[in-house]
Amino acid sequence: MANPYKEIFSVPGTIGFSTAGFFARLPIAMAPIGIVAMLSQAHGEYWLAGAVSATFALTNALIAPQVSRLVDRYGQSAVLTPATIISVIAFLTLIAATNQAWPVWTLFASAFFAATMPSMPAMLRARWTGLFRDRPEMNTAFAFESAADELVYIAGASLSVGLAVALFPEAGMLVSTLCLALGTLAFVLQRATEPAIRTAGSGSPRTSAIRLPAVQIITLALVFVGATFATAEVSAVAITKDLGQPNAASLVIGVYGVGSFVVGLLLGAINPSMPLQKQMMIAVTVLGLTALPLPFAGTVPLLAIALFISGVAISPTFITAFGLVERRVPAAMLTEGVTWVTTGIGIGMALGAFVAGWAVDTFGPHNGFWVSVAACLGAVLTVALGQRTLAGEDCDDGVCPAPQAAE
Repeated sequence: MANPYKEIFSVPGTIGFSTAGFFARLPIAMAPIGIVAMLSQAHGEYWLAGAVSATFALTNALIAPQVSRLVDRYGQSAVLTPATIISVIAFLTLIAATNQAWPVWTLFASAFFAATMPSMPAMLRARWTGLFRDRPEMNTAFAFESAADELVYIAGASLSVGLAVALFPEAGMLVSTLCLALGTLAFVLQRATEPAIRTAGSGSPRTSAIRLPAVQIITLALVFVGATFATAEVSAVAITKDLGQPNAASLVIGVYGVGSFVVGLLLGAINPSMPLQKQMMIAVTVLGLTALPLPFAGTVPLLAIALFISGVAISPTFITAFGLVERRVPAAMLTEGVTWVTTGIGIGMALGAFVAGWAVDTFGPHNGFWVSVAACLGAVLTVALGQRTLAGEDCDDGVCPAPQAAE
């Protein structure tokens, strides 16, 4: 049996841009938690650390789709370079402001401008789409990217905190900024695989991808999925601490990500032929069912097993979601469409962490997982109600593209 991953990486340039893109997107996981670790150690105030990190995360959630919209219009190399330069300078300013105890407003200002950091997952998927549009290799490539995203979240956050604790407060942010600068530079220099600029068809006004019903449905669904992901992390930390084993939190969270990582790779190798909207319906349903035992996991081993099982549906959900974006969004706004979906995950993680933290403080450690159950229910309802739109049956003239591949 042929190895589908070997096939996609046999195309010249794919190993290069994929490797560069992996390092360039590490700051997605490293920066938010790195800011918290840096400021909490340097200033000793968690509210300030959280507020500056939230400023960066929420501003990036609004700015990244606009950066991607410019990429769709002018190309990756023309837009990524200035956006990354602004972000790198702002991150370095934030590090200096922390180290030199500059006024608090400089922390918030630099975090705000650092939010021009591009959405590298969207850029990578756009390159794969340019290579494998309308071909079965596309699902394998998207599966690989979803698995790589999981690896970034597993390794990035741990690396950022570990460096800040083991070396000095700014260490994690310095490495994150270095990865952003060098990774993006290496990515942009690989022009041979840069996707061509696609213009909107005549009579099709250029608008934002978020106006498309399919993008709205998928983004909302992944807000709920992102909330599930963050809730699991917050609850795992609270439960392991309550059980007197706080050091087990990183292992338990890692197991959660590993389950998703492994299943994502397997799904890409199998490459099922079932319509993507049905695959996504199955994935979020499994995610909801496997979340039900989480509030009842009373020991660390049971918690690890429950989270491993619960994690198996995350990558399939991401893979099918991004695949649907590729099919339902016009090629001229694909990068922006992918970025909105990625933004939905980030917003969900921020909201999920907040609500789960409140639930843990108010009702106890194990009850934080009920937020996961509720979020999964929201994802199931969203995808179920959106099946016709995700299947391409409710497209308005001039808004929804013709199907790009047989389903």
